[in-house]
Amino acid sequence: MEEHNSVNFMRLLSDESTLSTVSSDSCEYYQTEIFDLLPSIQASRPEQDRACEAHQGGPEAGERISHGHPSRGPKDKAFTQPLRNLVMCIQGKRDARYRRKMQISNIGFWESWRRSQSINRKRVWAQMGGALSGLLPWQHTLHTIEGRFGVGVKAYFVFVRYLVYLNLLHCALVWGFILGPTTFYGRSNSSEPLKFGGNDSVLDFFQGSGYLDRSPVFFGFYTRGSLNLLCLNTPLLYLAGILIILFLSLILVVRRTTVGYKHTWMLGKRYSMNVSYKIFCGWDFTIQDPAAATLKHCFIRNGLKLFLEEESFSVREAQRTLGQRVRLYLLRFVLNLLVLCLLGGAFYLIYFATKTAQYESGHYWLVSLVLQYLPPITITFVNLILPHIFRKISSFEDYSFTMQVNATLVRSIFLKLASLGIYLFFIFTTTEYQKYPFHCMENMFGREMYKLCIFNFLATFCNAFLLNYPRKLLQEKYPSSLLARLSGKQRFLIPFKVLDLVYSQTVSWVGVYYCPLLPLIGAVTLMATFYIQKFTVLRCCVAEQRMFRGSSSSVLFHFMLLLGLLMAATTLGFNLYQQEATPDQNMSSCGPFGNGETVFNVTGVCVNSLPSPAQTTLRYLTSEAFALPLILAEILILTSYVSRGRANQKAIERLKDMLVMSSSDKRFLVKQHATMLRRQKKPHRVWSAAIEEDAPPQPLEGPPPLQAY
Repeated sequence: MEEHNSVNFMRLLSDESTLSTVSSDSCEYYQTEIFDLLPSIQASRPEQDRACEAHQGGPEAGERISHGHPSRGPKDKAFTQPLRNLVMCIQGKRDARYRRKMQISNIGFWESWRRSQSINRKRVWAQMGGALSGLLPWQHTLHTIEGRFGVGVKAYFVFVRYLVYLNLLHCALVWGFILGPTTFYGRSNSSEPLKFGGNDSVLDFFQGSGYLDRSPVFFGFYTRGSLNLLCLNTPLLYLAGILIILFLSLILVVRRTTVGYKHTWMLGKRYSMNVSYKIFCGWDFTIQDPAAATLKHCFIRNGLKLFLEEESFSVREAQRTLGQRVRLYLLRFVLNLLVLCLLGGAFYLIYFATKTAQYESGHYWLVSLVLQYLPPITITFVNLILPHIFRKISSFEDYSFTMQVNATLVRSIFLKLASLGIYLFFIFTTTEYQKYPFHCMENMFGREMYKLCIFNFLATFCNAFLLNYPRKLLQEKYPSSLLARLSGKQRFLIPFKVLDLVYSQTVSWVGVYYCPLLPLIGAVTLMATFYIQKFTVLRCCVAEQRMFRGSSSSVLFHFMLLLGLLMAATTLGFNLYQQEATPDQNMSSCGPFGNGETVFNVTGVCVNSLPSPAQTTLRYLTSEAFALPLILAEILILTSYVSRGRANQKAIERLKDMLVMSSSDKRFLVKQHATMLRRQKKPHRVWSAAIEEDAPPQPLEGPPPLQAY
């Protein structure tokens, strides 16, 4: 016992954890002699004594403590929590149930009824939540994919479903602010009736011209109707609908990004998991297929191999000499120059395709169609080939595997968003619009976004059924052929697939002002993409054999989505600024802002029609004098969040110290158990020795016979 008391366990605690009162839950649980000797109790004995005196005679501590703060009497939420949510063993939950029954008999009728109703209400809400979660679309499909391919592939399809919900929400806003008022109140008298005939053809649905150009798909369809009040008219409703779509998308994307960042920060390098956790807690209990179970074994083994590879890489990186570092940095510099050259070549191809597509008239209809789709074809081809080249280049830069994945993703992000940005810049700066002064420029820009969306979906369809599926049939029918061996097994590359989703959603955000029904088109194409990728995964692909950490983190993907949203907002702002700065060249000739009107003119007329106090308030909110209170409010909010973050960090440190002390208690109890076993064996040995001394001596006999082994 002395050897245990001589050990100093205080070195395992931080300054914050010594002030914690969480360990006071032992006031009534353990009133034994061995409990007073535990290291954690000896370390926090002063605080625990005060806590026990403060809570003496109260309810059970296991139910008084909820999330690290003491109870506040019968109104504590821990009492109304279901027993399955309490962190206790089975016997502890049984004791808690018995104590609840005894406590209910000691309180009044009204308090007893209130607590029982609270428990029943929470139980009903939990059952309703479980029933509603079962009604979510594609739930069985997601469960099947998760069982065969793991959580990483399932996360991609969950992301697709999230984008479908987002686009459906955009469709509801478009109907409420844009399409609905136009349908009920009509358009202007000078608007042409919507009829299919004349020079219209089926190709218009691929080119976005003809009948489709006059339909509600594009900007020019929405003109002023009978709803023509000063502050309630078609232009203002159109602008309000677009701004609400972008602002609501910003809130949703930022929320998911911050939630994912907090989760990643909690599980980051600061709180890294050890090897024992990966071995004993790394199993996925949703697996149903034996092949998937074997694959999960491979995942765990490869995860340990990856961990050892990273450790060996850290050792090898620390042992590099100065000459090796100079050569490595020179190699990386050359490879980055190669990446820049590839990006420059890709941008030039997009510029060349954009200039060539302007001379599509005067050709055969098929050639004209190909020329019109030449920029989307070029952008899709570049986004399909260069990410795989970037992945090969990163393998020669002598980075760790995680760093290789991150470098490839960053370059691919820059490629996709920059290629779209370069294409938008070429569209805005081209002189094609000056050739057709009577054409609607917004419709022409929306037509380009429409073609990008349609061709992106066609590329996904052709890649699945004209490339992946024939490749799988070749491997099944002729597995020993040279072509089958060269093509190899197909893998579902999650980062590249998510990059395609982010690109398509960015196109939808950029074009929603010029093509209001683009969210509806995006929702339909995303639903079709879900089933196409489901066919690709379940029929054509095999699961990844190497642990891929980049696919398990959604923070980077949502950050890419945020960048796409910012690009859409920048594009819209640049277009509106051009209309205000150069009204003679960029004045809209169609749509809600036709007849020489702009966004600023329409909003200015509405503001001037408001009462004088409202005008003064709006002018103050848009003036420089409002900047100082706004900055002060932001400082207060940021200070509050920083303080909350520091408090959470202290709580995390206390919980970590509690885990350390819990392991110390377990070691102490194991040693005590071993000591008790030795003490039990020692009297038995003394009694056996006394019996041997009292026994008469036995006569000597020959040696025992040898036993055959």
